[in-house]
Amino acid sequence: MLNIHWEVMVILLPIVSAISCFLWPGRCSWVGLINAFAIVFSVAGLSWQIVEQGAGRYAVGGWEVPLGIALVADGLSLLMLMITAVVGLAISIYSICYFNQDKARHFWPLWMLLWAALNALFLSADIFNIYVTLELMGLAAVALVALDGGKNSLGAAMRYLLVSLLGSLFYLLGVVLLYHSFGTVDMSLLAQRMESSPAVWAAMGLMTAGLLLKTALFPLHFWLPPAHGNAPTPVSALLSALVVKASFYILLRLWLEVFPDASFAAGQLLGLLGAAAVLWGGFLALRQTRLKLLIAYSTVMQIGYLFLAFPLASIAGWKAAVYLLLSHALAKTAMFMAAGNILLYEGHDRIAELDRVAQRLPMTLGAFAMAGVSLMGLPPSGGFIGKWLLLEAAIRSGQWWWGIVLIVGGLLTGAYVFKVIGFAFTQSTLPHESRAVPIGMEWTALFMALLAIGLGFFAPWIMAIMDVGFSFGVVTK
Repeated sequence: MLNIHWEVMVILLPIVSAISCFLWPGRCSWVGLINAFAIVFSVAGLSWQIVEQGAGRYAVGGWEVPLGIALVADGLSLLMLMITAVVGLAISIYSICYFNQDKARHFWPLWMLLWAALNALFLSADIFNIYVTLELMGLAAVALVALDGGKNSLGAAMRYLLVSLLGSLFYLLGVVLLYHSFGTVDMSLLAQRMESSPAVWAAMGLMTAGLLLKTALFPLHFWLPPAHGNAPTPVSALLSALVVKASFYILLRLWLEVFPDASFAAGQLLGLLGAAAVLWGGFLALRQTRLKLLIAYSTVMQIGYLFLAFPLASIAGWKAAVYLLLSHALAKTAMFMAAGNILLYEGHDRIAELDRVAQRLPMTLGAFAMAGVSLMGLPPSGGFIGKWLLLEAAIRSGQWWWGIVLIVGGLLTGAYVFKVIGFAFTQSTLPHESRAVPIGMEWTALFMALLAIGLGFFAPWIMAIMDVGFSFGVVTK
């Protein structure tokens, strides 16, 4: 295992899988599933390598920076790869049961291409390569949103495409300014050469704006609910759990490594936007009549929590944001899968017309409820650990008002979760024909919900992983 470049394998495997699924569409489901297990094994190998040897840097083709492309695997990128592997495997298993053969032959190549772009993004060490992976990820995600082919899906996909291209354009303009100023796109070299100047501030503003648009932070969230609410269930899960987290990951890297001297006012502004997202997203989620749209607006709300770390500007604040990111990815995967099961069973996802879901799909409702527990931040879930760390950082920094946002957000989350659970126990007044839900779809949703709860028990280990090679502002080997 020592001689294998696992960071290369986790990128190559999904690319090979995407090509294989395209060439053999009749067997794409099983080819994709087998490759999903292989990717998980490769991430496990990379995890062992990083834990044993520390952070590593791999020069693609043997060309070192600034001429070549470097892949960097440290604790933070490893955690992102691990959560992507876990969520990706669950989505792959769920999709085997969800898609028919005609949809599967379109879904699997796009999904594997998206997975490759995600892994490459988390390992990229230069800002231009990150732009390339962002574009690949965005194009694959747009095609997946349009997979159903309906009017609403196509409209949401077109809006998503325009927003994605605009965000990428802003990001690329920032890359151009930094390259013109410092003659490199490597993040470690940029961090060494960084000096305050109008070009740097302009680049920081453009790149941040582009990434905020892709992350769907309030008030730039207008594209997210239609895209997540009208996409097929596995696509909604991967968009909420992984795709929007990728742009936040880049923003976190830039602010901690490339722009560590960002102004206090800019951090406070991002915190205010995050607080507005928590309150406004929770309010809109509570008002929704469709289950998938409720969960989509919940994503807008939960993204806001991540940005509360910026005004705190401390190690504990950043770690809290990362922990919340991991917890949210697991919980949202479980919640969208549960919604997909209910939609299949009921034939609709209108909350007020749910028909005895608790009696007929107990595992699905249990998965939804446990995912809600994590989103509310109740112990012993992973969401509780993340919010506790964020609250602790707010109190220690003397900014107690962010704690009020956490409490109010938790109450709003509880309100819309119990709204759904309440209707799940009642009988619908409208007759409808129910359909059987494959047991694999129910168990997958339940397993992801259990992981979201169980994440709270692994806090010491996850915190130790975060410190490997990346001490939040100081890159070490």
